[in-house]
Amino acid sequence: MNSKLIAAGGWLRRRAENLLALMLLGMFVAFVLQIVFRYILNLSVGWTNEISVVLWIWIVLFGAAFVVREVEEIRFDFFWAGAGDRARRVMQIICAMALVVLFGISLPAVIDYVTFMKVESTAYLKIRFDYLYSIYIVFAVAMIVRYIWLGVLAVRGRAPETFDPTKAGSGV
Repeated sequence: MNSKLIAAGGWLRRRAENLLALMLLGMFVAFVLQIVFRYILNLSVGWTNEISVVLWIWIVLFGAAFVVREVEEIRFDFFWAGAGDRARRVMQIICAMALVVLFGISLPAVIDYVTFMKVESTAYLKIRFDYLYSIYIVFAVAMIVRYIWLGVLAVRGRAPETFDPTKAGSGV
């Protein structure tokens, strides 16, 4: 059963990476179209800029929620790398508790604000802002779940990995 869950999680992670790559491709295509329209066709269009901004918001928050691994997050490496397993576990527990509390406290207000934003839409494509910013709710819930899990692992005795610069990736 456990191996099936790990395999399913790996498959979902790869699909999230695929979706993130498609969003990045869409943003790149919109950017190129903006250049073509503006400098070759001498037409000023705003929808390409709007698509780029919308996709950038979704790329950052979706990627942070589902693609970027915990070891690839930004840290104070000076303290983290120099700490032993026990100290990293304590730092992980404190960080996890703080983030779960902060995201948890802010979540009702965030949901209220995002649902309120259904009254506004983007200028060119008329995308409702509640749809546009709904990714933040997904991001916040994913961070709560992630840090509850990491906190539980640290409490159970599993120390977070140390950063190994030889294995550093791009985050994607």
